[in-house]
Amino acid sequence: MASFRLLLTADGQTALEYARQLEPREVDYLRHFQSLEVRFPSALAQAALETVILRTEARSKQPNSDRMYFTRSALEQASPHQVSAYRSERFHPCERLVDLGCSIGSDTFNLARFASTTGIDTDPLRLAMAQANADALGCADQVQFVRADLTANLPVKFTEKSGLFFDPARRIGDRRAFSVRHYTPPLNIVRDWLPITRTLGVKISPGVKVAEITSYDAELEFISLKRELKEAVLWFGPLKTAKRRATILPGPHTLVGDDSHDPLPLGEPLEYLYEPDPAIIRAGLIAELGGQLGASQLDPDIAYLSADQITKSPFARVWKVENWFPFSVKRLRVYLRERKVGEITVKKRGSPLQPEELIRMLRLSGDEQRVVFLTHLKGAPIVIVCFSNQSAA
Repeated sequence: MASFRLLLTADGQTALEYARQLEPREVDYLRHFQSLEVRFPSALAQAALETVILRTEARSKQPNSDRMYFTRSALEQASPHQVSAYRSERFHPCERLVDLGCSIGSDTFNLARFASTTGIDTDPLRLAMAQANADALGCADQVQFVRADLTANLPVKFTEKSGLFFDPARRIGDRRAFSVRHYTPPLNIVRDWLPITRTLGVKISPGVKVAEITSYDAELEFISLKRELKEAVLWFGPLKTAKRRATILPGPHTLVGDDSHDPLPLGEPLEYLYEPDPAIIRAGLIAELGGQLGASQLDPDIAYLSADQITKSPFARVWKVENWFPFSVKRLRVYLRERKVGEITVKKRGSPLQPEELIRMLRLSGDEQRVVFLTHLKGAPIVIVCFSNQSAA
């Protein structure tokens, strides 16, 4: 806290500017620190250097990172701005919002676009950073920050128009917590808050064990950004609009399901192979997507779809199939060498073989490129060879 306070002084801002001009990276930390230490006290030099490094690393997550303050753990746990901004829109009918576990405030600021927002956390340093971030971003009039224990009575008043967003810590020391029972606070604390207001959203791990949350009367949404699964959210009360949802960003593009869709027919690879977005897979919406695409499924336990027609969809990538056959390294090698394929991209579901190992075993050379899928057809291992220049989003 003392080092952070130094950063907010005139000398601290000067140190930050000197550090910024160095364009520092973590691998060059010692050299840059020694350079700054010539001009500034050690504590200030260290704080300035670490802040500038984190601001640089945060650019992919936060559009205003060059003005913000972070701790490394807070940055690692923060949602990308696009995800946070999308998620906060569900709260637009609310007149008062509370961000429980607000950390450095990045979600708080997105929520404050819709209503006055209170951020609550137990960490005094993160709260101080959150206030400094609010000042830097010009939204201090819309937010306030309170230090409080979330397991005690919440220090705010609620009305029917109030809403809660809860972001529990999902780490135990340096290790990730894989069970919602090990979150800090544990997920079941929401049962104490629901009688206060049912307008509640909870950020949870995208790898959550779905069996652990079936007892909650909530919508489960999985969110991906640029085809990378980022997080899951539980929506309670009036925020619940479906049973399961997959949302793809940018967009947003969303698909919902309720377990009423019939299983897809099983069949061999056809003209086109579809690779569903990871949010679709985690939300269990393969059948719903297959219905939209008029596609069959290769294997009941593997999320590859196939159809004779091409249908562009934000929920899947589609590849033109060149050929497929039972898996054999020797046969695949001969097939690719005959076509002068020297570069392949390997994708797999259901295969124990690592892509790097297969590429090494094939020993290819040539100017052509292909995409090779290692998967199963009704339980039997197969390989599907697709043209690499005919994928579509």
